[in-house]
Amino acid sequence: MKKREVIASVKDEKLVKKRRNQMIKGAISLFKQKGFHQTTTREIAKASGFSIGTLYEYIRKKEDILYLVCDRIYDEVRERMEKDIETHHGTIESFKLAIARYFKVIDDLQDEVLVMYQEVKSLSKESLPYVLNKEIQMVGMFENILQTCVNNGVFQLMEDEIKLFAHDIFVLGQMWAFRRWALKKMYTLDEYIELQTELLLKGIMKKRSHD
Repeated sequence: MKKREVIASVKDEKLVKKRRNQMIKGAISLFKQKGFHQTTTREIAKASGFSIGTLYEYIRKKEDILYLVCDRIYDEVRERMEKDIETHHGTIESFKLAIARYFKVIDDLQDEVLVMYQEVKSLSKESLPYVLNKEIQMVGMFENILQTCVNNGVFQLMEDEIKLFAHDIFVLGQMWAFRRWALKKMYTLDEYIELQTELLLKGIMKKRSHD
């Protein structure tokens, strides 16, 4: 699915990237406090450290900023996951490591993840399918990890079970951001990772024993 181009009147790509990074940082803070619809472009410009006129040199409308925020979050999660996770090992240890690293990325980006899911509904019909497709691609990373474990005989899962477990892992990581107000009163991040991983493995290995 093709990425929607956000048009800028400035031609210096490095400057465009720098200014948009400033916009994204400022917008995340405001969207978290006030929501997308209640936040003005003037407020975003101020939070970003430049004028409203400068802001419109790098975007055309406020929805462009939300699109850039969502796109950046998915890109950062995917890039950090691809850098850290070895999908070809196919062992229980590599499976556990993949979960731990994913959960820790979510912990680092918890504000961004929360904003994205609160406001993604405000994206245009042109932008939303692209953003949602990027999420499916990230779920696919866990499908690949699970499939490698199946190929190595570590897990015994059918194709539909692999897909569901991949979604389970993805959502459990995000739950640390969504439910942090409650979860952090009960667990440290390491405790949460250990318990969720144990429960996931019990479900997978129980399926194997029944087969």
